[in-house]
Amino acid sequence: STISKNSLKTSLLQLECHFTWSLLEQYVSLDSLEETIADHIRFVTEYNIIDYNILSYVCHLKNSNEEGLRNLKKAEEAVQKLYPGEIARRSLVTWGNYAWIYYHMQRYDEAQTYVSKVENSCKKLSSTAHGKIQVPEIYAEQGWAALRFGTNYFERAKDCFENALKSEPDNPDFNAGYAIAMFRLEKLAERYCEETSPCLKALKRAVELNPKNTSVMALLALELQRLKRVNEGERYIEEALQITPDFPVFLRYAANFYRKKGEVNKAVEILKKALALTPKSIFLHHQLGLCYKFKVLKLKRTRYAPQEKVEDLLQLAIFHFKTVIDKKPTFVSAHSDLANTYVLGKRYEEAEEIFQEVLQRNHLSCGEKQDIYLNYGNFLCFHMNSESKAIKCYIEGLKMEKDSYARRKCREAAEMLLKQKIKSPLGDAADIGTLGLVYSLNGEKQKAIECYEKAIALDPNNEEYRNALSEL
Repeated sequence: STISKNSLKTSLLQLECHFTWSLLEQYVSLDSLEETIADHIRFVTEYNIIDYNILSYVCHLKNSNEEGLRNLKKAEEAVQKLYPGEIARRSLVTWGNYAWIYYHMQRYDEAQTYVSKVENSCKKLSSTAHGKIQVPEIYAEQGWAALRFGTNYFERAKDCFENALKSEPDNPDFNAGYAIAMFRLEKLAERYCEETSPCLKALKRAVELNPKNTSVMALLALELQRLKRVNEGERYIEEALQITPDFPVFLRYAANFYRKKGEVNKAVEILKKALALTPKSIFLHHQLGLCYKFKVLKLKRTRYAPQEKVEDLLQLAIFHFKTVIDKKPTFVSAHSDLANTYVLGKRYEEAEEIFQEVLQRNHLSCGEKQDIYLNYGNFLCFHMNSESKAIKCYIEGLKMEKDSYARRKCREAAEMLLKQKIKSPLGDAADIGTLGLVYSLNGEKQKAIECYEKAIALDPNNEEYRNALSEL
């Protein structure tokens, strides 16, 4: 009956589980997320409950509810094995997901059964009348899910782990999640030129509490490397290589460390080893692509680069980047990497196609757009000899107001090209006006006013410059 269906929906929305955490699928590639979690299950058994729960949600998003139920069954088995003494407390998220999947399958009685299970358990576990309880594990589980759903959710992940840590400040697991969220937020802040809240302290604490967690050790090493404390960082990498020589998540970070240190051959060796263990990992393919691209650039700087060698490396880089964007279309910077690799091989049409495809998308973040405009602008300027198109491109990047590394580069490039044009015999009022626009978009008001006044002096009847000036 509809009444019970409506009241059921009301109860479902009260549950704490993946279906109520508003994790939107437009920010992830479901196939690649599914593979990542499956790999994690193979190598990190202590997170199985959390992994099976999120996997059930991913299956639902892919319209395979039956498969979702199978994963929840596995989560239940893991709870019985790991926490036989606190089954209810450890099953709240699992049961919530069960209720939602049954609801979507229109099996309302079964959905209601699971809703009641959660409600009754909460009453037993809770001292308050409402039976709403704050279980730190549930905050943490939402934190892990948020980390899996991409950059838009990192801030939330940090808050979730902070909440979990309020009740259990020394929990190694919550500290690891918190440190990972802080590390990723710092990477984002760097990209957007924002103040970073240093994650070094959080990483050190997480490693102290959990000296066997090699992925967190590797992030600590990468952070020390960023702070120019490379040798200190490398000691952690070497120690972790002893503890988990065959753990792909760690190996990927270790490879990243050596690539940044300039030891690209060592990085490639580690990545190949990891790829043999998890052949579908997008991250590994991406890192390998970056390594081969780096080798091409290095060879091209030598005087007599062996052409065959260059071709082979280009093919390898292209193969790995293609694998990435086929499996994970939302990985925007990998598209730039592939396009730029085509450019290195003088395959300009293929590069152009990639840039065009990405520019026509709807769900790009500000930083992703700026990044694509910068890379496309550089391509137009340095390889297509069309400076005017490049300038338009850089200006599009500038129009997005969020400060970022790419936006600053767009501004520098546009300003430099326009100043060159203005100095040349072909420079005209339009170029001066456009430079005015660049200054105005960048908030450099005084310089913008000077440009527009010069442009008006050269072209007195131009309404556009007068309007722009009056708006400053």
